[in-house]
Parts: sequence; structure tokens; C-alpha cells
Amino acid sequence: MDRRVLFATLILLAGGATGVGVSLFAFVGIDDATAETTVVWESEPAAGDDGSGAVVATVDGDPLIVRPAVENGSRAVRATVVGTDETAWTTPISGPDAERGGGDASGSGGDSGESGGGPLGVSGLVTGTLGGDPVIALTTAPGELVVLDASDGSERFAVELGGPGGLRPAVGDLTGDGSREVAAVATDGSVRVVDGGGDPVAEAAVPGDVTRRPLLVEPDLEAGERGGLAVLTTVGDPATIHMLDGSGETRWTTTPSVNPLSWSAADSGNGPVLALGGSNGNLETIETSDGSTRYEVGLQDLPIAVGDADPGRVYVGGSGSVWAVSLLDGEVVWKQQYDAGTRINEPRVGDVDGDGEIAPVVVNRAGEVLAMTRKGRVVARGGPDDVVAYGGPLFADVTDDAGDEVIVVAADGTAIAVDT
Repeated sequence: MDRRVLFATLILLAGGATGVGVSLFAFVGIDDATAETTVVWESEPAAGDDGSGAVVATVDGDPLIVRPAVENGSRAVRATVVGTDETAWTTPISGPDAERGGGDASGSGGDSGESGGGPLGVSGLVTGTLGGDPVIALTTAPGELVVLDASDGSERFAVELGGPGGLRPAVGDLTGDGSREVAAVATDGSVRVVDGGGDPVAEAAVPGDVTRRPLLVEPDLEAGERGGLAVLTTVGDPATIHMLDGSGETRWTTTPSVNPLSWSAADSGNGPVLALGGSNGNLETIETSDGSTRYEVGLQDLPIAVGDADPGRVYVGGSGSVWAVSLLDGEVVWKQQYDAGTRINEPRVGDVDGDGEIAPVVVNRAGEVLAMTRKGRVVARGGPDDVVAYGGPLFADVTDDAGDEVIVVAADGTAIAVDT
């Protein structure tokens, strides 16, 4: 069909007590002229992860796809040079062997825990920099935070968590001193924050079980915005958010209205917020300053996955739909719909055409890629055939064309680069 933009009133049902809003949005239709995608590279599978635990790390300008794996029956982390089958390094990780892993302790599949599988040997991976060096961080099921040097896989340090692990850690400048820390949470609520050398910065214990990764909110000292470490406990019973400061002390706690299956931290343009994707299809944002609810907006009546944000808005995936939602007031800026009924994994942002503009890209459970502009216009659609994907897209320049290709990591750990 021809591209069309239809304006409609999105009526969101809720009482005044819930604070669910009403928005006017643009529905952006898919154009027949949308460019098809081309698969330009495919790696060997990496047994031991469902695809949601992989990351891209850049070392000396060269991208590596880094995945949890099983090597010779033991848990490992494997780095592959993007665009080749060259293994840059493989590092064994201590802990119980498992057929599947990655994601979070809820059972992989990112934060949603829907892909099933056995007990986790390691968490999903996180990339960042410590002291200017690229690193890979993870936690093990027995309860250890492990940080590896991304250049060669050597162990930078390992720290006991004080409880069972399996949740992705977080890397960032929690204290605002210009140096980054690593924060990790055990599933029993034990919290550890360490500096770039693995030395303790803060310890805490929050009541309740933890099944979601922690969120590190960096402070903005010039704007007077405090940072913190957000920990989500006992999802659905009800869920409670604990905001800790740089010393591990609790600043505030709150019980959100939604049962959050996913969450992220973002800059709203008027202070940082936590964006929560509810099992009921509602998006709720929480002020990081005091734990109050800024707004709650209904998007659909099925679970949604909160993804990346760019200044002032957050991108959300649901069943066959993608939304751009204003973080300032909850207005649905646009909605893009495709393949109704197929779940869309958490949206992410990247520069896939080399124009310098960061824009949203999504991958659905069937491995299909949809690349859009910030205004929601589709620029490319397609992807690998006959795959299942549980994680959001990754980005790396595979073809040396200045723009990034989209990397889909299938449930068997195969990384597939798609040129848009």
C-alpha cells in the first residue's frame, strides 16, 4: 500500500487514580518503496546463550561480537571479529555448566524471561569502559561479578556478590567523580558497587527477590541532578523500586502501578526518569529524584518491552507495534505497526545509514528487522529467514560503508549482519 499518515485519537482507559493519560498520535504506515535488507554476514552458532546475552565491543576501532558460550562443556565468553569467523579470544568462566544462558535470571530473553531454557550459568553481557579501557562485565549464577578486558579476554577482576547471580550488571559513573564504577545485584537483594580496579565503593542489601538488572543513573552535577542505583525487587508481589545513592544508602522506595517486565533509565529533557514496561501494556515513568510517578500511558493490552531512548523520548515494542513516547509528558509521538501478533523485542537506536542521526531499529521474534527515522518513517525492512530472536538489535560496521549494519543474534547464538 502507499505510505500514509493517519491522525487518530488514542483513547486510553483508566481512572483518575491510575493517572493513565490520553494522547494524540500519528500512525505511520509502511511504504511500498521501503528498502529491502540484505544479509551480508553470518557467524557460526555459539551454544550456551539464547542470543539475548550478546554485545558488540569496539577495540582499537574494530568491532567484536561477544557472546556467552559453552566451550568443551564449560561456560565461556567468546569474542568474534565481526564480518569474519575469526575468534579473537575465548575466556572460560567458572560456574555450573548449562545448556542455555544469557539474558537475566528470569530465564533469558532479555528482561522478559519468555524463552525458557535451563538454569543460567552466566548473565547477559554488558560492555563499557573502565579507566579508558573497553571491558565486558557479567555475573555468574553462583554469585560472582566478573569483568574482562575486551581486547584479549583477560580477567580484570572478579568480586563475590554475597548471593546468587545471573543478572546483568551496570557500568557507569555512579558517584559523579569522573571515574566509572561497576554495580551488580544478587537475586537475594545483595548489592555490590566496585571501582575500575574491583575495590569496594558501596555495599547494600534490599529486601525481596531481584529478577531484573539494576539501572545505574549517572548524576548531572551542573543541573543539580543526583544519580543513583535503581534496584527492582519482587516483581508482581508487588514490585518495589529501591533507589540507592553512591554510598549504598536508600534514598527512596516506591511501588509502581504496573507490574514491570522491562525497564530502562533515560533523560527526559526535564530530569532523568525510569521507564517501566508493564505486563498490562502500560508505560509508567518514575522520577529518579523522589520516586513519584510522572505519568502512566496505556499502549496496548499485551506486555510491552521498553528499549533505548534518545533525547526526550523512549521507544517501546509490543505485539506487532512500535511506539515513540515523549518522556516529558507521555504523549505518543508516533506508532508504527507491522506483522501484527508477532512480539517485538526491545527497540534500540543506531546510525544505520551513516548520516550521523541516531534512529530506532527493532527486531521481532521472527528475526525481522525494521529500521526507522526518528519520525517513525520506515527506511528498511527484512532480515534472515527461519530464525528465532529474543534480543534487540546490535550495531557494527561490517561492510565499511560508514553506516552500521544491524546484527540479529538468533536463539542458537548465530550472529547475522543485515545491511539496510
